[in-house]
Amino acid sequence: MTSSTSLATAAFVQTEGDIRLVVDGRVLFCHSERNPAIFVGQGEADISMQRGNFSIRDYVQERLALRHAWLDQAAARLDLRAWVDGPVLLSLSLQVQDNVLRLVPLNIDAGINRLWLRVPAAADEHVWGCGEQMSYFDLRGRNFPLWTSEPGVGRDKSTWLTLQADNEANAGGDYYHTNYPQPTYISSQRYCLNAVTTAYADFDFRHQQFHELQFWAVPEAFEFLLADDFVQLVSQVSSHFGRQPRLPAWVMKGAILGLKNGREHAQARLDDALDQRVAVSALWCEDWEGLRITSFGKRLFWDWQWNSTRYPDHAAWVASLEAQDIRFMGYVNPYLCNDGPLFQEAQEAGYLATRVEGGTYLVDFGEFLCGVVDFTLPAAAQWFEERILRREMLDKGLSGWMADFGEYLPIDLKLAGDADPMLEHNAWPVRWAEVNARAIANAGKTGDALFFMRAGYSGVQRHCPLLWAGDQSVDFSRHDGLQTVICGALSSGLLGNAYHHSDIGGYTSLYDNCRTGELFQRWAEMAAFTPVMRTHEGNRPDQNLQFWQDADTYAHFARMTRLYVGLRPYLQSLVDEAEASGLPLQRPLFLHYEQDPETYSIQDQYLYGKDLLVAPVHAEGQREWTAYLPRGDQWQHLWSGERYAGGQRVTVAAPLGQPPVFIRVGSRWQATFETLADLAL
Repeated sequence: MTSSTSLATAAFVQTEGDIRLVVDGRVLFCHSERNPAIFVGQGEADISMQRGNFSIRDYVQERLALRHAWLDQAAARLDLRAWVDGPVLLSLSLQVQDNVLRLVPLNIDAGINRLWLRVPAAADEHVWGCGEQMSYFDLRGRNFPLWTSEPGVGRDKSTWLTLQADNEANAGGDYYHTNYPQPTYISSQRYCLNAVTTAYADFDFRHQQFHELQFWAVPEAFEFLLADDFVQLVSQVSSHFGRQPRLPAWVMKGAILGLKNGREHAQARLDDALDQRVAVSALWCEDWEGLRITSFGKRLFWDWQWNSTRYPDHAAWVASLEAQDIRFMGYVNPYLCNDGPLFQEAQEAGYLATRVEGGTYLVDFGEFLCGVVDFTLPAAAQWFEERILRREMLDKGLSGWMADFGEYLPIDLKLAGDADPMLEHNAWPVRWAEVNARAIANAGKTGDALFFMRAGYSGVQRHCPLLWAGDQSVDFSRHDGLQTVICGALSSGLLGNAYHHSDIGGYTSLYDNCRTGELFQRWAEMAAFTPVMRTHEGNRPDQNLQFWQDADTYAHFARMTRLYVGLRPYLQSLVDEAEASGLPLQRPLFLHYEQDPETYSIQDQYLYGKDLLVAPVHAEGQREWTAYLPRGDQWQHLWSGERYAGGQRVTVAAPLGQPPVFIRVGSRWQATFETLADLAL
């Protein structure tokens, strides 16, 4: 980490031509009359939501360049004006706090509700982060609106699938749509910039000379973290946002089987899986509270209480699972369907958000309506924590759950204390994560009970122990299929999210897009080299291949779970490392090979820890695959034992069951790794 001495001496420096902030050779701020760094203005937002998909437009009424700056060196403050003799519209105070360099806006004119900051850029610079980005890892050359939402189906406006989703429900999405945005990026110049705000933002990396960051409210601060190398920087970023809770040890015993057809189905699938030598750590039955059939598929009944019809005598059954060292997991989200008893209970207590004109606000989730539990009201958050997460879930045998949604908060409702929904929208996933984490902590089960989320924002790291990549399409598509979860893991991992996983085989099946055995097998191969293996039946289970329906797929999945368990000692060491340093388990190649420029933009392969390189096959019908091996080490192909010098692309055989994986020669884990091929037999 960059020494505090370097930051302590940081100061604005005025020359004849400009005012600069330069730290250890990195230009973090540069302002001149000709090229101002700050623009301010006024805008009027037009935002509408349809089932988590947002239409966002802005009418910019005014944009002013603050060209004229006066430096108060003693106070470390810049006073900025639009005109030489005009009023100060905004000041920037330079501060150092906890080894973080902060530019703090002060003296903000009351009429300002838009701000643009230009950060100096280098022509050959790479930029990563902005939350969990699914389409592009290196953000250079594109802009990224930062607003938590449904990612959309297909996420590629040139595809027929996305067009159909757009035409039917405005649900197609685009490359930048994500459940988890964050106004934070890491630069190849070895600094991290974080904007302290929950306002809508747009980070534009298309310019050669600068990055332009737009905000629909003036941020509380712009924070800069600096380090001498990427490992130190990522560790510092993780510490800044808060280290994740530790991944429970029981998760590493095998796959979590995702099922949603009642107790009898779940027990039958478990018995059969164990007979087939599938390593199983848990059953994840998202329908523990019941089903609701809609045109989208089999949805859940959003009233968070055990459904005795689907799961009779659940207490005894869960106890019997625990006797087999099998955990039971469920599902929950922060909404309550208006035809369930918990909705009535929350409404009578005043815990639901209301319409501006009065009355309970109801959100349309597609053929059913739900109330929004108002987490800005402490009593409502505590009620959800104690009444649902503790009494209905933890106390009745659940060892964890999918904590879904978090990205749906509308902007036209009324919250407690007149909290602004425009500012609360991005904050909502963090509030949701905190409610879940607090319930587990107060039950004394931190590090044992596990919840996983798809939605996020700055600060979710300190609460959420595991990210999940969301609802990918059940295909190999470039922007919504298998390879997107790699990009998501890499981008979010740099910002302090050490643990990431996905639905094996994808989730969303629409317009005759159905899961194949090959897709499931390739996804399972990748999942074996991630922190958690978990299956999902998908939104339309009856139309999609399930692993137990095909003998080859079943046998392949069983082998991959044994491979995953064989990696358990190594995985445990990575969990220890994440706890100590915050380093993600799935890492971009440049994290350990920053001297190799070829590694900076690779987004379809990753280092698993420092000692394994994984290049998942993410295209249909391929039985060979090409991977790049970083310069500076030798690499040994896991399956053949053949060794290759780093700094080149190699093509290897990649039949089903042999994903392209390479061992870093000289690793202390090499002997362990060399036994893995036998486990996959």
